[in-house]
Amino acid sequence: MTIEVIKPGLLATPQDPGRAGLAHLGIGRAGAFDIPAFRLANALVANPRDACALEMTLLGPTLRFHCDARIAVAGAPLPMQIDGAGQPMWTPLFIRAGQTVTFGAMRSGSRTYLAVQGGFDFEPVLGSRSLDVNAAIGPLGRPLRVGDVLAVRKTGNGQRATKAHWSIDPRPWFDAESPLRLLPATHTHLLDAASREALFSQAFQVANDSNRVGVRLRGAQLRLDRPVELVSEGCVAGTLQLPSSGEPIALGVEHPVSGGYPRIGQIAAVDLPRFAQRRPGDALRFAPCTLEQAQRALRERERQLREMERLIATRLKHDA
Repeated sequence: MTIEVIKPGLLATPQDPGRAGLAHLGIGRAGAFDIPAFRLANALVANPRDACALEMTLLGPTLRFHCDARIAVAGAPLPMQIDGAGQPMWTPLFIRAGQTVTFGAMRSGSRTYLAVQGGFDFEPVLGSRSLDVNAAIGPLGRPLRVGDVLAVRKTGNGQRATKAHWSIDPRPWFDAESPLRLLPATHTHLLDAASREALFSQAFQVANDSNRVGVRLRGAQLRLDRPVELVSEGCVAGTLQLPSSGEPIALGVEHPVSGGYPRIGQIAAVDLPRFAQRRPGDALRFAPCTLEQAQRALRERERQLREMERLIATRLKHDA
């Protein structure tokens, strides 16, 4: 069971939840940037939530299927066609062997996930099928190229050429505009008064040189009220660093495992998926948040996500 890459798109990479627990060896987690979209795409094809999917960035690929397959696409909205016929997102779709799926440019947001029933069958690297693009760790060691042939795992469940007449509402799972909740960090208190105000009152713009490692923010020049000498400390996705340029950098899922810039904030984990959908040129705002508020919001998001996965599984069984 294989899929051939006819056009690779802008940046299409295999991703699962990532390789956790290796930061002490200098190896980052990587993985899907927008976890809810990734999990829901997998749920729509009855995959386990850690099955390998394709993360597509800004412009999707063109793929020729050499096998019957069930697929689902979730994340930033983008046009999708099967042999020239438009298709919806957020619903199970059936592909016949020999058909071609074409993905266009995303109308808003920046990342969308393609799940195939059974998952993409890459050999795990250090316990994960995720590609860390910056470190070249993982399947292929690079994004997709023309001519790549992607294997799909067999499920033992025969593919039925049926069309689902339902979809899930993307609105609770895709929001590329609301402010991102920002917790205080180690050096927040060192910002001067004007910078502390600007951090939450002014919009920043996502720079063109942003990627999965970090998102550079243009706008207000933030400053510390005094110089500070630092040693490198561990980093996590969502850490907001302040280099000497005064333009903050928000770390992504391929962040370095340690860094020495001042830390002026931490994007709440519940908002990392929305952070992942910011694209170059987008405006980005922060809203103050406490640790308790962030934890409560993350627990509620996980509850809703698990409930949606359960409802999808029930509907798929009913359709079988």
